[in-house]
Amino acid sequence: MILKKSAIAGTYESSDAHVSVEPYDQGIDISLESSVMEQYGAQIRESIREVLDSLEVEHAKIVVVDKGALDCTLRSRVETAIFRACELTENIPWGTRI
Repeated sequence: MILKKSAIAGTYESSDAHVSVEPYDQGIDISLESSVMEQYGAQIRESIREVLDSLEVEHAKIVVVDKGALDCTLRSRVETAIFRACELTENIPWGTRI
């Protein structure tokens, strides 16, 4: 998938994650801030990468501010932000690729 514009998903509320994505011509750049970084930082990064790989995103700058979101919430926020950035409005493959 090719990102056409910047997009966001999620909130800064407890147990959620705020994800922003934008087109980026130098591969993938992930910036992560998390209230549980020491315990789960590696797993959060892996989940973000898995979603990007499954959606075939090769060029994106992603900023994630995690407030203790469950893995399923984090993945859905990343997926939603990507779909919004790609301007998908019909026949969205929710959850079928991740």
